[in-house]
Amino acid sequence: MSRIAAVHSVLAPHRYSQREITDLVARLCLPEGADRRPLDRLHGNARVRFRHTALPLEAYASLEDFGATNDVYVSTAVELGAEAVSGALRAAGLSPRDVDLVMCASVTGLAVPSVDARLVGLLGLRPDVRRLPVFGLGCVAGAAGIARLHDHLRGRPDHVAVLLCVELCSLTLRRGDASPANLVAGGLFGDGAAAAVLCGARRPAPPGPVVVDTRSHLYPDTEHLLGWDVTGSGFRVVLDAAVPEVVRKHLADEVDGLLDDHGLRRRDVAFWVCHPGGPRVLDAVEEALGLPDGALEVSRRSLARVGNLSSASVLHILRDTLARHPPGGGVPGVLLAMGPGFCTELVLLRW
Repeated sequence: MSRIAAVHSVLAPHRYSQREITDLVARLCLPEGADRRPLDRLHGNARVRFRHTALPLEAYASLEDFGATNDVYVSTAVELGAEAVSGALRAAGLSPRDVDLVMCASVTGLAVPSVDARLVGLLGLRPDVRRLPVFGLGCVAGAAGIARLHDHLRGRPDHVAVLLCVELCSLTLRRGDASPANLVAGGLFGDGAAAAVLCGARRPAPPGPVVVDTRSHLYPDTEHLLGWDVTGSGFRVVLDAAVPEVVRKHLADEVDGLLDDHGLRRRDVAFWVCHPGGPRVLDAVEEALGLPDGALEVSRRSLARVGNLSSASVLHILRDTLARHPPGGGVPGVLLAMGPGFCTELVLLRW
């Protein structure tokens, strides 16, 4: 079994209230003279109070094309990624040269060389460090990344692996696009990064949750629900209103299957570390699993405080959960996220 030795999260440098961001979306996306009251209701229903952005709000109107936008993505992703990884390594009591594998997940921009490659020299990682840049997992990548690093560490129990998730969702807002998906995304997503350090079973590590098992599931004929359409002007969000219903229909079977393999039931789970896809998705998770009131409170608070950070969100919530409930006692927890595909990733933890 592998152990999560540390999690460190960072946010983009500019912080705004939901009202300020809604004003920006209205200016950039709605036709001149359009009634903005439906937009105000939509963003109010997102239950987001504040978000962080890569740029000052006044700078978004000046981004001319996808190339200029992606340049901002690369520079900011490297900056936030360096801060997240170095912070996680410090918290784990490790140096950059201790790292054997880096997985970097992002879906809000493109970088070749990849962000992780740019961090090797910047942070002092070994030149022979294994690297795995991942694009396309979206919101599920935080959970999937922990699961895949666990797979690696089972075979190399003396290794140290780092997961970096960095997302700059504000850069994907499309000017002049008043589609429901673009307006919903404009009210929900924020910018930030997070890194987790995992150690194999034979590697000394500070106290942290142990990864017991993982489970992945891809649902057929759901590719249309979530993702990007790649256009000449960049990414156009695909966000179908049917996502919560898919969660209600399928999530309980997946969770129960994972728990059954270890003689557990949902009532045995002490901590639920859930990606905050949005209020309706969190409601669907609670309903599907029959969770008690407050079970997803950490996820709801994170959503209100910083919005949905795509792949980085579940790591922010894991950090917050660890701060409130330090590991100890051997109680089980479940970390879960959903993303394009449509798919779920589950990680069974032992606190």
